[in-house]
Amino acid sequence: MIEFVLDAARDAGCKRMVVIVGHEKEMVKEALATHPDVEFAEQIEQHGTGHAVMMCEENLKDHDGPTLILAGDTPLLTGASLTALLAEQQQQSAACVIGTADTANNEGLGRVVRGANGQFECIVEQKDATDDQLKITEINTGCYAFDNQKLLGALKKIRPENKQAEYYLTDCPAILLDDGHPVIASCSLEIDEAMGVNTRVQLASVTETIQHRILEDLMVNGVTIINPKATYIDSTVKIGRDSIVHPYCVLTGDITIGENCTIGPHAVIDGPATLPDGHVVEPFQSV
Repeated sequence: MIEFVLDAARDAGCKRMVVIVGHEKEMVKEALATHPDVEFAEQIEQHGTGHAVMMCEENLKDHDGPTLILAGDTPLLTGASLTALLAEQQQQSAACVIGTADTANNEGLGRVVRGANGQFECIVEQKDATDDQLKITEINTGCYAFDNQKLLGALKKIRPENKQAEYYLTDCPAILLDDGHPVIASCSLEIDEAMGVNTRVQLASVTETIQHRILEDLMVNGVTIINPKATYIDSTVKIGRDSIVHPYCVLTGDITIGENCTIGPHAVIDGPATLPDGHVVEPFQSV
């Protein structure tokens, strides 16, 4: 999942990635060991989202410019949305731009509170929300574009004064606003982009959406997929123009397929694999 988040950040122009690790940290580090742009910060004890970002102070203290903060379990984020957040932060010289979305399915999500003039006031977590605030349909997606140095200053001011006794990152925008800095809530993300994965049901839903994106992109670029609903292709697979993928094929891993190839039906290719132009993978064949 985090690979998709990192890819979206790279698409938005990010050059350094700081991944905050804690539980099963060695597994995460091993999975990301081949990425030269990834560095790590460790959160030994978990005291909330704000506390997690505090663990990055050494990584961030010398950076002047924007910092994106993203959740590692939201694989449907797009580079286009993150690019838009960064652009708005720069154009408006904002201390923070909060990526928000509108949804009636707001259960468990932080509500974005606006004043009578429509300007951002604060983010309220569900556990701390009043009855009226619970009715708000604009939610925090967990994506932020901060002015880095102003972020570090705000982190020093947050306090665990909530029902969870945690340091909430969501308190930082209100702190910056109170200090006279411009803070913008930008309702520019799709609700799917905020979808985290905490259950196998959510995992299946996210996988379906990712598959739709992958297959659509291949088809737009000249690949014929006979039955997209009966085909599974990893994001790491590259297929040349005018190739045909028949139903019930599974393509996983690092695979490059040339032009004018025919795959399947019922073929399985488990990379690494490179297939030249015009290659045919017979029905029920495994590669």
